[in-house]
Amino acid sequence: MKRLQDKVAIITGAAAGIGKITAQLFADEGAKVVCCDVSGELDNTVAEIKNSGGEAIAVKCNVASDEDVQNMVKTVMDAYGAIDILINNAGITRDQLTPRLSESDWDLVMDVNLKGTFLCSKHCLRKMKKGSKIVNTASISTLGNKGQANYSASKMGVIGLTRTQALEYAAKKICINAIAPGAIDTPMLAEVSEEARNAMLKAIPLGEYIQPIEIARAHLFLASDEANFITGQCLFVDGGMSVGI
Repeated sequence: MKRLQDKVAIITGAAAGIGKITAQLFADEGAKVVCCDVSGELDNTVAEIKNSGGEAIAVKCNVASDEDVQNMVKTVMDAYGAIDILINNAGITRDQLTPRLSESDWDLVMDVNLKGTFLCSKHCLRKMKKGSKIVNTASISTLGNKGQANYSASKMGVIGLTRTQALEYAAKKICINAIAPGAIDTPMLAEVSEEARNAMLKAIPLGEYIQPIEIARAHLFLASDEANFITGQCLFVDGGMSVGI
């Protein structure tokens, strides 16, 4: 029996990186995957899943838009009649030291990373039943990272949101957790300076950047029945980076 057999799983930010890998893994484990993103590359994710024998649909959605999120949830309910899993993976960075950080970049990061997580959770929770799972995306940057005041604050907010919603929905047996990735080998990492990348690599005790599949496997665990008694937690998947901080 596959671990997510016939579960309906929404994955935001599924056009590339961690979201795409998670969508593919969930489909391999039997889930009916709803791939959400604002990117035009979203259809590629769905096509690859279908070509591998999985089931998936694409829903274009800006997670920072309440209207878009409500339309996304309606589309899923019309297609499948249920929402069992929500992976709040969509996120962005706009890095700059605080004195040079613009208000617009502060607002944009907060809107996508924190407000987007709130909106998707809010509207999905209204449809979720006992045993459903939400996995949010925090970051090792919640422990502090120069040049990421907006990003760090948004991800710390995600942890607070996770803990609060876990308490709110414990009686309904809906488990809500977060994952805090460390330095991941994704296109987002490529935007960081070589000096910063070298410093990050030295700070990883296991000596390697984290591959997206490792985050996808953590998503799978927390979304599966194996995590039925885990809620309100933030799991650091960081190669040991957080241990020495």
